[in-house]
Amino acid sequence: MKKFLVCTVLSALLMAGGMMGQGEAAPQDARLMGGWNATESPEIPEEVTEVFQKAFDGFVGVDYEPVAYLGYQIVAGKNHCLLCQARVVYPDAEPYYALVYLYEDLSGNGEIKNIVPLDLAEFSSKKEEVSLKEGEEK
Repeated sequence: MKKFLVCTVLSALLMAGGMMGQGEAAPQDARLMGGWNATESPEIPEEVTEVFQKAFDGFVGVDYEPVAYLGYQIVAGKNHCLLCQARVVYPDAEPYYALVYLYEDLSGNGEIKNIVPLDLAEFSSKKEEVSLKEGEEK
């Protein structure tokens, strides 16, 4: 449930960030070139896994493991956003989460565009704002 909640929150953040500065857009406008599109499922498609592997070929220092596919943006090619668990490559390193942005060119090659580490402690330190219906348990 926590994984689903994190994916949902991050998808909302991704969509909000991608739509900033575009004014009020009708829902159908989100699928136009340049707009970010949230995925219907966090499952990572095989073709996105291949782009991820190509982009990270030869990357050293931190291991990134894709956890969820959050969205894509159609450009001259395609941008992808994945939630990844990351771990610096040294003994007993603590894992953390990051948003990884990839660019897939028209030939299917992958390139890392941006990696944004997430501080999940920032989310968990806030008071729980979700109210439960009478009779529900936490």
